[in-house]
Amino acid sequence: MSTQVVSIRRAREQDAGTLSEVFDAAWREAYQGIIPGVALDRMLARRGPRWWRSTVGRNRPLVVLEVGEAVVGYVSYGRCRDRALRADGEIDEIYLAPTYQGLGYGTRLFRAVRNDFADRDVNRVAVWSLAENGRARDFYERLGGRAIAEATDRIAGANLAKVAYLFG
Repeated sequence: MSTQVVSIRRAREQDAGTLSEVFDAAWREAYQGIIPGVALDRMLARRGPRWWRSTVGRNRPLVVLEVGEAVVGYVSYGRCRDRALRADGEIDEIYLAPTYQGLGYGTRLFRAVRNDFADRDVNRVAVWSLAENGRARDFYERLGGRAIAEATDRIAGANLAKVAYLFG
């Protein structure tokens, strides 16, 4: 019987290439048909390894999920940027490579971040999801998130509705 070690750790600069690949695959899977095609391609092109290297050194935490020795997911988070949400913390992004979705890894990542927030006395955490991303919305609702706000982002001429969820 073989076992694979699953770990969650802070991202390092050498993760940049893999983070770019995970981001590309996860976003294509999540947003194809929701974000207009050309706009999606442009967004993906901007988030190459160079962008990820610069992100690792910023002030907002960036954590990766490793299965074996492969980075297969990530989450970025920090202080809530939208005061109207009445949350102290915010999860900016949480994504897994498509082949690792639906296996409980997203829940592990989410709980690790919530534990990190709790260690810093941050109990009310918000996260935004595009309204049409049913899979993400189901995920947040299963974890106990309550929809607390709605807004619209304009991307490539399309108005995309989004929903904020609050935890805690």
